[in-house]
Amino acid sequence: MRILTADDVRAAVPMPDAIEAVKSGFIALSTGRAEVPLRPVLKTPKGVTLYMPAYLHGEPFSVVKVVSVYPENPSRDLPTVIAAVLVLDAETGEILALMDGTSLTAIRTGAASGLATDLLARPDARILGVIGAGVQARTQVEAVCAVRPIEEIRIYSLAGAEEMADEIRDLYEARVIVAESAHQALEGADVIVAATNSKTPVVRKVDVSPGTHINGIGSFTPEMQEVADDVVAVAKIVVDHRESAWAEAGDLIIARDKGVISEDDVYAEIGELAAGLKPGRSDPDEITFFKSVGNAVQDAAVAARVVAVAFDRDIGSLVDL
Repeated sequence: MRILTADDVRAAVPMPDAIEAVKSGFIALSTGRAEVPLRPVLKTPKGVTLYMPAYLHGEPFSVVKVVSVYPENPSRDLPTVIAAVLVLDAETGEILALMDGTSLTAIRTGAASGLATDLLARPDARILGVIGAGVQARTQVEAVCAVRPIEEIRIYSLAGAEEMADEIRDLYEARVIVAESAHQALEGADVIVAATNSKTPVVRKVDVSPGTHINGIGSFTPEMQEVADDVVAVAKIVVDHRESAWAEAGDLIIARDKGVISEDDVYAEIGELAAGLKPGRSDPDEITFFKSVGNAVQDAAVAARVVAVAFDRDIGSLVDL
């Protein structure tokens, strides 16, 4: 079995490659060529653990990810998201690799937003507003900058915004600003990223300009809501997976339960856009909203890319079980 660390994962799959991998995964999901059971969620007093298996038809690997989300972990000098990924031979079930899933989760989540931004944001998008400053926020910035010529990045977070800004200033040519409020970060932004664990909205209609594209990736339970009802009500809504979204996406579930939207108001899955089955943005002034709760096809597609590169380049360490 091959053991792959976080550094191994990042070395094997740069963000443009991850975006292409995620695209193939979402197309498989939306065209009925993936096996993805609805993920079980185990709740504990301080957080949740999710179990995420997936298999893409015709691929040599199947994947199982175990991912925990514990919001209080930063106070213990631990990441909020901790995960591990097993990659199995799809023909025999043999375990081929165990890789760090925390880095993989951040990369594939960023890649999903990169894909959505590529398909839905205006081509001339230049200003990126980010709410949140954790690991997920960093790969969100990386992915958006991979698909649009971003000239200004504004960051707002209750903690860590200055640290994140200092970290990314040398990575991008864009001007990086630490905002004093969510409104300051988002007003006039062409692309918005919400990457928080907030249970109350951090993106409101007053913050959102016509023509903005929004990536909502932080809320992943029915009780969490990053994007306010008044935004959801006017947006073209695209999800990673309809069934998962209506089971887990508080941004949509809360708005639906208030009568603000119906389930028919979801325009498309991102895989439908990627496959060319539906067009993306149809008007430069429309507000588009990609709501992602995360899907195991992302892990399967990116993990398969990591393992293929690792085998080819002899990355990682081999161990006997």
